[in-house]
Amino acid sequence: MLTAIITYSILLKTAWNQINAKPTTDTIVQWSIFVLIFLPIAVGLVLFGWLAMKGDYDRLPVSSEEMKDQV
Repeated sequence: MLTAIITYSILLKTAWNQINAKPTTDTIVQWSIFVLIFLPIAVGLVLFGWLAMKGDYDRLPVSSEEMKDQV
């Protein structure tokens, strides 16, 4: 969970530095796409980490019969 937040903040910092170093349209579009594509990935990793810390993955079903009981 924390790794996703740190990694995404590094990506944002790198994008900011690259755009400031060369503020052309190509650079802005390229880094904006990187940031937008990796945002849902980072959110998913944060959500997965939060659920794992909460204990939702401690007991997973072994068979499909156990899945029918939970629904």
